[in-house]
Amino acid sequence: MTAVTDASQRTEPAARTPERLNLPALQLGPLTVETPVVLAPMAGITNNAFRRLCREYGGGLYVSEMVTARALVERRAESLRIIHHDPDETPRSVQLYSVDPVTTGQAVRMLVEEDRADHIDLNFGCPVPKVTKRGGGSALPWKSELFASIIGAAVREASKKDIPVTVKMRRGIDEDHLTYLDAGRTARSLGVAAVALHGRTMEQHYSGQADWDSIARLREALPDIPVLGNGDIWSAEDAIAMVRQTGVDGVVVGRGCQGRPWLFGDLQNAFEGSDERFRPGLAKVADTFYRHAELLVDTFGGDEGKALRDVRKHVAWYFKGYQVGGELRARLAQVPDLATLRELLDELDPHAPYPGPDAEGPRGRAGSPKRPHLPEGWLDSRELNAEQKTLIQAAELDVSGG
Repeated sequence: MTAVTDASQRTEPAARTPERLNLPALQLGPLTVETPVVLAPMAGITNNAFRRLCREYGGGLYVSEMVTARALVERRAESLRIIHHDPDETPRSVQLYSVDPVTTGQAVRMLVEEDRADHIDLNFGCPVPKVTKRGGGSALPWKSELFASIIGAAVREASKKDIPVTVKMRRGIDEDHLTYLDAGRTARSLGVAAVALHGRTMEQHYSGQADWDSIARLREALPDIPVLGNGDIWSAEDAIAMVRQTGVDGVVVGRGCQGRPWLFGDLQNAFEGSDERFRPGLAKVADTFYRHAELLVDTFGGDEGKALRDVRKHVAWYFKGYQVGGELRARLAQVPDLATLRELLDELDPHAPYPGPDAEGPRGRAGSPKRPHLPEGWLDSRELNAEQKTLIQAAELDVSGG
């Protein structure tokens, strides 16, 4: 398949005519994912509650929030909550962040020996400055030996129970320091089951448009393992376009599903050759939002206050494009408990229809390009110097990103 050479050639969702696409199941080692769609891990979002909502609409691989290797090894309560899966959730997928091969191996060994995961993903895509300025996340693949040693440790431990390991990464630090082709080949040589590429650099953060050409080049460079594409998938039609233009074996969806768990129903329909799409009216959105809050109460062990504080960030995403007044939105964003939430949602017009394109398209954080925050002298060499070896240990912290 040939990639589009100009990103501007992509058609906006509102103007697209639904296409049909039949793609084989995604094979990750012994795991078969019938619908080749992956929910990208997002800190504070892809917890048990949100994963359950998404799973009820469509098939795929639903990855938990990122957990740091050190926090997991130390058995911190929050880390153990993050890797918890509902009894009916399968496969159980965990994303691990680490900068240290030894800690990586210990964390993977724990997941394997205690039967806590069926799939492990390694995060090398986080662009958050507090992570990259210590050499972690999307800065790490630049240091090729460290990158290889972390993957090698994870694969070695996971292989003891035939658990597949995958890698999620970005194109590189900036256009002058791209790493994705070398990193992809290294990961393949070390035995990963698949590689996922977000078509942006660290410098782009979440701004601009994802470069699908790079995803196509990685697909061509790794013909013998699955390659997954990530970036600018806001609709089922976007997923179809990415597959057709890049030849990827599946797609990874992040911000596009925020406030839209039914997107996974659209994706499954599209991948099965159906033109049917979910277009919920305001009443359905309100009911889903309330159920999300209820599920969060369970996720946080019955702590209703914590659950309602957590659900507030979803207000803008769920009600994007719908006729919900500013005053009511503000009250929803300060809701203290389930009873109040129900009262506020009952003020909405239950007959308001799906608003069309206004409810679709980009959502979540975007912002503007950010100057890469890196350790001093990081770009001078692909190998760590003595000072950097000491510094990078500080990156093994509880961090957010994806």
